[in-house]
Amino acid sequence: MKRRRGLAAAAGGMVAGAIAAPAVAQSLPEVKWRLASSFGRGLDTIFGTSETLARYVADATDNRFQIQAFAADQIAPARMVLDAVQSGAVDCGQSPVNFYRGKEPALAFAAGVPFGLNARMQHAWWHFGGGVEIITAALAKFNIVGFPMGNSGTQMGGFFRKELNAMADLKGLRFRLAGFGADVLARFGALPQQIAAADVYPALEKGTIDGTEFVGPYDDEKLGFHKIAKYYYYPSWWEGSVMYHLVVNLDQWNKLPKAYQHILKNACEAANNWMLARYDAVNAPALHRMVADGAVLKPFPQAMMEGFYKAAHDIYDETAANSPTFKQALESYTGFRDTQLPWWQVGELSYDSFMVHMRTQR
Repeated sequence: MKRRRGLAAAAGGMVAGAIAAPAVAQSLPEVKWRLASSFGRGLDTIFGTSETLARYVADATDNRFQIQAFAADQIAPARMVLDAVQSGAVDCGQSPVNFYRGKEPALAFAAGVPFGLNARMQHAWWHFGGGVEIITAALAKFNIVGFPMGNSGTQMGGFFRKELNAMADLKGLRFRLAGFGADVLARFGALPQQIAAADVYPALEKGTIDGTEFVGPYDDEKLGFHKIAKYYYYPSWWEGSVMYHLVVNLDQWNKLPKAYQHILKNACEAANNWMLARYDAVNAPALHRMVADGAVLKPFPQAMMEGFYKAAHDIYDETAANSPTFKQALESYTGFRDTQLPWWQVGELSYDSFMVHMRTQR
């Protein structure tokens, strides 16, 4: 009994109090779902989060609700997970929904946009700033409901063969990047490239592209980009963080017993914490190793950052003029951001800046 209650608590402690695992085992049906991920097994933190979610759900239901996770391209292409879930080809999927901004531009805010929110702000906006209501309405158009199930935290700005000193250095630059960030770079003459993860290293090695972004130090180190393009820029201004979602076919969701719905939602929250904590743990040593192996850390020049910022907001205004849903999301998102930043400056930033300074004083 204690073991089962503990497992239920791991997937979201509130569930264990309301539904003890033995009661679940006796009264609820067996359910088996398939989950299509946008990521390969080699990305053990991102894809591992889908496996962690499945484990939490199984543990909390005595294995009566099972989710089998499939890597990208096993049962659905990486950037067509939402389509597969919408059609009912799979029950659910793991994907950042900004992949599908072509279908609905407002979905970009559910994952991450240029000069957007950091991981904690993103989670706060989702739950308490209007995000869940806006994105739920947007996803409903596709017969889908979504729940946050992970966040990468702050990412890196990617690898470049040459240093960047001014906007002129972007002209003709072939850089792997998608989303609104790609639109921003294009305004300064860059040539954004959309290349599948498996093809990025060969493209960089052959000179087909001049640079690439991916996630952060832990995943970037695995892919070895710094061995070809040594300048490693920061920060990833095109995404202050990236929130990943569990997207669920609405018909399948409605078929679930209420107990399973609660367990699944709480398991998503637990998986969200797992991914962010793991990235926080593994990124720091990976960055240290890459620098020791020849990567050269470089900040984007301040003048370039300010130019990117202005261009991003110009693009937002242009998009909002043609999309009422995007306009609603933009106003909610930026309003929340602008309210949060002064507090962040007083609290988190001042403390973190002091601690970083004192690290060098011991």
